[in-house]
Amino acid sequence: MQTGFGPFVSVYLTTQKWTQIDIGLVLSAAGFVSLIGQMPGGALVDAARSERLVGGIAVAAICVSALAYAALPIFPMVLSAAVLHSLASCVLGPAMAAISLGLVGHALIGERFGRNARFAAVGNGLAAAAMGACGYLLSARAVFVVTVLLLVPALLALRSIAASEIDPERAHGALPRRRADKPPANKPGELMHNRPLLIFAGCLLLFHLANAAMLPLMGSVVTMRSSRWATLLIAACIVVPQLVVAALSPWVGRRAQSWGRRPLLLIGFAALPVRGILFALVTSPLLLVIVQLLDGVTAAVLSVMVPLVVADVTRGTGRFNLGQGIVGTFVGIGASISATLAGYISDHFGSASAFAGLAAIALLGLTVLWVLMPETRSAVQVE
Repeated sequence: MQTGFGPFVSVYLTTQKWTQIDIGLVLSAAGFVSLIGQMPGGALVDAARSERLVGGIAVAAICVSALAYAALPIFPMVLSAAVLHSLASCVLGPAMAAISLGLVGHALIGERFGRNARFAAVGNGLAAAAMGACGYLLSARAVFVVTVLLLVPALLALRSIAASEIDPERAHGALPRRRADKPPANKPGELMHNRPLLIFAGCLLLFHLANAAMLPLMGSVVTMRSSRWATLLIAACIVVPQLVVAALSPWVGRRAQSWGRRPLLLIGFAALPVRGILFALVTSPLLLVIVQLLDGVTAAVLSVMVPLVVADVTRGTGRFNLGQGIVGTFVGIGASISATLAGYISDHFGSASAFAGLAAIALLGLTVLWVLMPETRSAVQVE
């Protein structure tokens, strides 16, 4: 369902004669809502006793947002839909991670997140292929119709998870009372003094400041060159990385236990500046798709490592989902600025300059990670 947003939005709005700055404003507004909604969303999941119910409501809200995009692509409607989608996503991500942690616990969560990422990648790839075909054969609007139709199977999949198998304490990052070596954090603000969590969040802010606008900007550039082929090309640029994620993410989950978290994070972060430079230099559609293999490497690493590192540094606090919300807030800061920044540079200095600027920001994020981020694997003990 989430595949219908992101790059497809830029393609769709460009076909509706939107300017790059207007597209950037909508995407930035969505990022700003993510900024203010992540921590409340995480706290809501920590407070909920049914993560499945919370996830189901979020899924339904995302479908309403997609329907609004398709029905009336005018600025107020699209802006409202983008805001609703961001609010729902603030809850859905933590809810899925909480369900996973509640099912298997900390000892197995690395491999579980790896398998989650594989299935998410397969879903994204299949959806992107279907949406790209519908966009090519029908119209760009059909992408959002497909998103709405995916509501039913998504809810059926969520309902098939047995509520009795989800341990609510583990789902919130708490240890069993007999094993706890420290009392749970009673005040949400205590996590704001967690140094590894804040360093990690800052690194992700820089990463998403560079990454969020990269593929949408490329989609807009391609659309202006050839609108007929743009939807298919964007679909290919989504499908190819998802194939890499499906292949690598379980391996990443296993290696996180033996190698540690930090080496894998460095690999994931290092792929982004290289990708930005190549986007600035490459014009061939085939080569652009090949460059997207780097996005697959990054996505395979971060889809596993972000919730895993948060689980490491919040273990025993009972605030795992709030920790995800704090990290998500920093991600929202980067993502919300990214689209407007890239759109401004592109409109005034050209797309090549925009890609080069994003690559420089990505290199800064890699440097901060290398210098400041500690290894967190040592904090994990077998349950």
